[in-house]
Amino acid sequence: MKIGELAKTTAIPVETIRYYEKIGLLPEPDRDNSGYRSYRIAHLDRLLFIKRCRNLDMAQDEIRELIQLAEQPEADCSEVDALLARHLNHVRERLKELASLEETLEQLQEACTDGRTVRECGILGGLSTELETPEPEDRHNHVPGTHGTRQN
Repeated sequence: MKIGELAKTTAIPVETIRYYEKIGLLPEPDRDNSGYRSYRIAHLDRLLFIKRCRNLDMAQDEIRELIQLAEQPEADCSEVDALLARHLNHVRERLKELASLEETLEQLQEACTDGRTVRECGILGGLSTELETPEPEDRHNHVPGTHGTRQN
């Protein structure tokens, strides 16, 4: 199938499919005589796997590691379990961060009362104060390497 059909079938944009090829998550397809990419069922299966992993908020490095592990069907699955445990810990940390964020937003919203001008706005005043407060150094979001290094 051509890239447009693959994109439509998976609901993944063409640009994203090309990006996954570029970074090696998706193997490059064969090309037909006209130079168009020609995708097989294996590409469709891989894209759907990647999509499911992304829906679980997994990082590209985690997906890459899972793909490598999946290519060793006779190997012990403890590494897969360890990867998922690291990801679950990351999700739990993010939930704590989001709960803290919710609390901060609620406090800011409580600072707003009717009848004030923008100059007197408690929310804007609170945000100005917050902007002067440095972020903790150990704060991290979902970027490569945030789940720790793979243990061999």
